[in-house]
Amino acid sequence: MSGPDASLTVSVVICVYTEDRWEDILAAVASVRAQSHPARETLLVVDHNAALRERLLKEYKEREDVRVLANAGPRGLSAGRNTGIAASRGEVIAFLDDDAVAERDWLRHFAEGYADPAVIAVGGRTVPIWASGRRPVWFPEEFDWVVGCTYRGLPPGRVRVRNVLGGNASFRREAFDAAGGFATGIGRDGDKRPLGCEETELCIRLSRARPDAVLLIDDRAVIHHRVPEVREHFAYFRARAYAEGLSKALVARSVGADKGLESERRYATRVLPAGVLRGLRDAVLARPGGAGRAGAIVAGVLTAAGGYAVGSVRARRGGASFSVAPVEGGAHG
Repeated sequence: MSGPDASLTVSVVICVYTEDRWEDILAAVASVRAQSHPARETLLVVDHNAALRERLLKEYKEREDVRVLANAGPRGLSAGRNTGIAASRGEVIAFLDDDAVAERDWLRHFAEGYADPAVIAVGGRTVPIWASGRRPVWFPEEFDWVVGCTYRGLPPGRVRVRNVLGGNASFRREAFDAAGGFATGIGRDGDKRPLGCEETELCIRLSRARPDAVLLIDDRAVIHHRVPEVREHFAYFRARAYAEGLSKALVARSVGADKGLESERRYATRVLPAGVLRGLRDAVLARPGGAGRAGAIVAGVLTAAGGYAVGSVRARRGGASFSVAPVEGGAHG
């Protein structure tokens, strides 16, 4: 692929919901404003929090490249992202978590991917910043998706993938014209169980609408994502794995188990057994945390499988559902 198109315009959407992350939000915006490939704009979408919205409006009132919006849909990350998409003006819309900072060339590497007109989405690599200062010894890298980060088992370099990961991703505007927006009722809403998979469902839906479309992950497009202390504990690990199972059941119900679980089968049959063996080997060699990592992988698999089973029953009974709406607007050009 050739180099980035300097004229490619990128809008960055950051969804925010709590003043507890005030300093993180400021750092996220500052990292976007420092990009080597400048963003056309940063859109801060506030999820039903009037006090936070007013505070952000005051903070950025003199910044024409930062816009503060209220989530126009139901509470939750998906509706917030859809609000940002509808209001954005760029040819590409990128998404950054509110507790993450992007490296200086983040958008430049995204733009390089879009030099190929077949590419409709580009994601990047998300590196954890542990609140305690280092990874818990028992926490397996194969499960870094639990804390919203890139996990062991993803191929390195710039590679074609089924789906990008939502906290560090970008899409051509036409992706949303073709497939609609993020599904509401499947991802996080700030209060309930830590669900996910809304970007997986969108990417599969997009590939169905545009079978010729290429989705990439470029591991040079790096962001650094904060992992709060509460998420370093096994209780959160277990809760997030269970929620992932629930979410995957919804995705499989929507797009079919073949597509909905295609990548997960490879992950479960190749990556995770290798991780267990690695942990057991480390335990034999008296390396810290080896047995814990092996045990965590097994527990994570069983917990996610339990969530999937419960979610499948709920989906069949009609007790769990989500909806996809077209994304209106987009004053681009």
